[in-house]
Amino acid sequence: MCRAFVAAALALLFSITTLVQASEDPATWAGENVEKLVGLYKQLHQSPELSSEEKATSERIAAELKAAGVEVGPRLGGYGVVGLLSNGEGPRIMVRTDLDALPVTEQTGLTYASKVRVRDKQGREIGVMHACGHDVHMTCFVGVARYLAENKDRWRGTVMFVGQPAEEAGSGARRMLDDGLFEKYPKPECALALHCSALLPTGTVGYRPGYALANVDSVDITLYGKGGHGAYPHTTVDPIVEAAHLILDLQTIVSREIKPIEPAVITVGAIHGGTKHNIIGETCHLQLTVRSYSDEVRDQLRAAIRRKTKAVADSAGAPEPKIEFVEGAIALKNDEKLVERLVPVFQRTFGMDKVVLTEPSMGGEDFSQYGIDGGIPVFQMQIGTVEPERLAGYKRLHHSPPSLHSPQYYPDAQDAIATGVTAMGVAVLDLLAPMP
Repeated sequence: MCRAFVAAALALLFSITTLVQASEDPATWAGENVEKLVGLYKQLHQSPELSSEEKATSERIAAELKAAGVEVGPRLGGYGVVGLLSNGEGPRIMVRTDLDALPVTEQTGLTYASKVRVRDKQGREIGVMHACGHDVHMTCFVGVARYLAENKDRWRGTVMFVGQPAEEAGSGARRMLDDGLFEKYPKPECALALHCSALLPTGTVGYRPGYALANVDSVDITLYGKGGHGAYPHTTVDPIVEAAHLILDLQTIVSREIKPIEPAVITVGAIHGGTKHNIIGETCHLQLTVRSYSDEVRDQLRAAIRRKTKAVADSAGAPEPKIEFVEGAIALKNDEKLVERLVPVFQRTFGMDKVVLTEPSMGGEDFSQYGIDGGIPVFQMQIGTVEPERLAGYKRLHHSPPSLHSPQYYPDAQDAIATGVTAMGVAVLDLLAPMP
């Protein structure tokens, strides 16, 4: 009897010791598992899919979550993935990644570079590339799911994992919400995301309380004219000349109509018109990206674009132009209290010098939509993705490192992924720490 009791006690002690030994902090776990995660990253990098076309990517992420022990539900908002990892009573938080890639032809020279090519809506062949780091985001997302599933003694509550399509189009979050994300699943108490930085060194975490990213509007403008022979311009109304006037007029909106201390950008990213040297065409199409922070400035920019466009057409005696605001994202405002809570966690994990306050950016993200629609705090951290030595090399050559969306951008994947998994892991553990 005594021997049996001692044996049982020893077995219990052994099991407890084993459990304690098996439990790891996120940094240790990331260091031990990062090579496997890099393999996943390379596969995702080689198989990018454009916004709203993320079928295979969605299936892969869903499969990875299921393999980690996450309960995955039906798709939402097109190819959106939602999974729940529950571990007793406690808070509910959301971790989000984006799934889509960009119409960019990769020029990195990497052995695992994307060779994917597709045809766009105009029938043109284009390359497709994860030029904004979404492949890193997804890999960190899967890594965090694996870590949390393997270390349940360190947290209590529920994590909602959201893989979002069409971030680059600014529509994916809105579509998932419209499809019932916060009705079909318990609404989380806060939401976290991370994003690659092309300027921060690996091993670094960046943060920005308050406004961090801008409102984004994509604008399509079609100017109409009267076509004819290039040798007889007096018999025509030239829409390309209209476009030339408009491009210059648009630049005066920010410089002369917006208060100088208010951030604003209007960029004409594309212009398409004409078919041949000696033909004056019927139409000219412009594509704009418009950036702002406040709702007031956003409304002012939109009104001014409409006014300037109509004025150009009127001055040329041209038909009424077509102006469409086709895509948009709301400015990302990180919740100050949530940032204030988590920054010390990052500082303890990485060191004070590795956690940096970043500048606000005119880039855009639709992650903020979850906070606005759900009324919940949101925080998107940044992770450094370029090795310090590589950044130093660019500096010596007086070159800026390739930016996100550049065909030359690539992350130093192993260190970036280890940083991302660790940063998101410690943030989740802090928010879901078991009650004493």
